[in-house]
Amino acid sequence: MKEWKFEVTEQTDLQEIAELLVKESADCNLILLKGELGTGKTTLTKFICNLLNVKDEVSSPTFSLINQYETESGKKVYHFDLYRLEGIEEAFDIGCEEYFNSGELCLIEWPEVAMEIIPENRIEVLIELKGSKRSFNINKNSNVR
Repeated sequence: MKEWKFEVTEQTDLQEIAELLVKESADCNLILLKGELGTGKTTLTKFICNLLNVKDEVSSPTFSLINQYETESGKKVYHFDLYRLEGIEEAFDIGCEEYFNSGELCLIEWPEVAMEIIPENRIEVLIELKGSKRSFNINKNSNVR
């Protein structure tokens, strides 16, 4: 397992974190974004998608649950917001397992409800507000060395 810790005060500081996540996701296509409302999960997703040259406008999939974006090179990026799911059955119903195993990058906000079907090969990002700072604790569980 690999671990990183960051503390940021400015939104522009997210660029370094996004660069790390893009690099580390090359062999690990699942990035789990955990944190309370307003901690910056969607904002970090926008930075990641910008680095990947996503052609589409990136927005929170709060009501659609899943947004699909396309990069300039034709790759897909799936952005999930599982906050409104009430249980694992709903995750199955919307096809989460197929997306998670697709090999395409999946950025998953509020993943807790679906943890039992999320493969172990993943990056977990915990974002916490600490006064005027945001703390990012990143752990990568990868079966690829």
